[in-house]
Amino acid sequence: MKLWATSIGVTCLLVVTLVLQWHEMDKYDINKAQQLTNMTEVTRYLEGNHSDLMADPAGERIITGLFIQSLKFFDSSEVNITGYIWQHFPLARYAGIPDSEISADFILPEQVNSGSDISPTLTYREKSNYGEVLGWYFEATLKQGFDYSHYPFDHKTVWIRLWPKAFSKNVVLVPDFSAYKSTSMDAIFGIEQGIVLGAWTRANTYFNYQTSSYDTNFGIPNYVGQTDFPELYYNFVIKRRFDNAFTVHLLPLFLVAVLLFAALLTTSEEHEKSGLLGFNISGFLGMCSALFFVVLIAHIQLREQFAGAGVVYLEYYYIVMYVVLVASTVNTYLFAIRPRAIEKWITYKDNIIPKVCYWPSIMIALNLITLFFL
Repeated sequence: MKLWATSIGVTCLLVVTLVLQWHEMDKYDINKAQQLTNMTEVTRYLEGNHSDLMADPAGERIITGLFIQSLKFFDSSEVNITGYIWQHFPLARYAGIPDSEISADFILPEQVNSGSDISPTLTYREKSNYGEVLGWYFEATLKQGFDYSHYPFDHKTVWIRLWPKAFSKNVVLVPDFSAYKSTSMDAIFGIEQGIVLGAWTRANTYFNYQTSSYDTNFGIPNYVGQTDFPELYYNFVIKRRFDNAFTVHLLPLFLVAVLLFAALLTTSEEHEKSGLLGFNISGFLGMCSALFFVVLIAHIQLREQFAGAGVVYLEYYYIVMYVVLVASTVNTYLFAIRPRAIEKWITYKDNIIPKVCYWPSIMIALNLITLFFL
C-alpha cells in the first residue's frame, strides 16, 4: 500500500506541475515596441529611419486602411482572407475617370492563386477629409510561414503585407488611424467582431513597418525600394483554443494510457488471480498491437495538419506513448518467461514495480518535454 500511495502522490504532484507549465506555455508576449498606434509615431519612425525618403520632394504618402471580414486556414502555410482595403487620394487624382477604369492602387505581394480568389473590386468612392477615398473588396489567399512547434499552445501573427501599385517609386503607404475607434496598444481593430475563427480566438491587432531589401532592381534603374524600404503591415494575433486540441488528441491518448495500465494490472503469477483476470501473454500482446495502431493513426492525422513543419510539441506525447507500449510489452514478456538474471525484480510482489512506476514515469517524461519547450 505504501508503494501505491507514493505512486499516487507523485503522480498527482507531477500532474499539477504539468498543468502549471501548460499555463506558462499558453502565455504570449506581444512585441509592443514595433506597434504603431497613431500618425505621430508613424512620422517619427519614417523620419528617424528613412529620412532620405521623407526628404524626397517627389515622394508620395498614401493613407491606407483595412478591414478583415473572414479568415480561414487552408493548410499550415496558406490563409484565406476577405475584407476591404481603402485608400485616400487628392480629388484631382481620378477626376473625370469612371469607376470601371480605376484599378486598385495596392498589391498583396504574398498572394497565391487558390482558384477561388476575387480580384479587388471597387465598391465605393466618396469624398473624404483627404480628398477622395476609394474602397476595394478583396479576397486573397496569402502564403505565410508559421511556427507550429508549440502546438497546441501556439499563437499566430497573421499579417497582410501591402505594396503600392507604383512600387518602383518613392510611395509609402501609411495607416488610416482616423478610420478606427481606437488603435491603442491593446485595442483590437480592423477585424469583424463576430468573425468565425474556429479553433482560434483574437488576441491583438496592430500596424507596423518592416524594411525590405532585394538582390535585384527588377530591371528598374535607380530602384528606390531595393534596400531598406518601409513596407506597411497589418497584423492580427490569434490564439489557439486548447480545448479543441485536448478533445481531439490528448483525450484519446489518455484513454489509451488508461487501457494499457488496466491491462498491465492483470499480470499476476497467482494462477487463481490471473485466471480470474484473464491474463495471458498473447492476449496482452494483441491488445498492445491494437492500441499501437490507434496511436499511430491519430499521430498520422496530427502530422498531416503540419506537413513540412518540424516535430511539434504534442507529437512528443505520441512518442512517449510508443515507448510506454514497447516497455509494457517487454515487461509482460519478461514476466512470462522470467529470466534468472532479473527474476526477483520482475516477480517482486507480483510485478508491482512496473505497475507503481507506470504513471509517474509517464508524467516525468511529459514534464521534461514541456520544460524543454518552455
